[in-house]
Amino acid sequence: MKKLLILLSLFLASSAALASDLPYDEKADAKAELQQTLAAARQSHQPVLLIMGANWCEDCRALDAALKSGKSAELLAREFKVVKVDVGNFDHNLDIDAAYGHPIAKGIPAAVVLSPDNQATSTPPTAIPSPRAFLRRWCCRRTTRRSTPPAPASWPTRAG
Repeated sequence: MKKLLILLSLFLASSAALASDLPYDEKADAKAELQQTLAAARQSHQPVLLIMGANWCEDCRALDAALKSGKSAELLAREFKVVKVDVGNFDHNLDIDAAYGHPIAKGIPAAVVLSPDNQATSTPPTAIPSPRAFLRRWCCRRTTRRSTPPAPASWPTRAG
């Protein structure tokens, strides 16, 4: 009986730890967080990286881990304001998805780069070679022109 209780408590503790490491806050007010991030972006003159995904999605969790480590994390912190929006089972925050041209229609994770004045400047394809490659390509264009760059020709551009 003691072994069963110990196993059960370990399971519950590990479940709680896993839940705290999940990238998307399913209970967050996504519209309010997006507006707060855009306000901070206007003050800092930085673009916003809007990432839409869900905790059940392995690719979403992998992208989150990749963006939190190494040079990607440094680049992201230096060049962008980031907001993550939970889309659940494609049934949460669909109004935000619609406002930027339905980027989750091709799957998640979906990312949209927004100018500080809330204009979608680029939406990467679903098959990003690497998160860092996407961020570097976008940042390099941004720093050489001093204005919001156009998206590469292979990426659809949507105003929103």
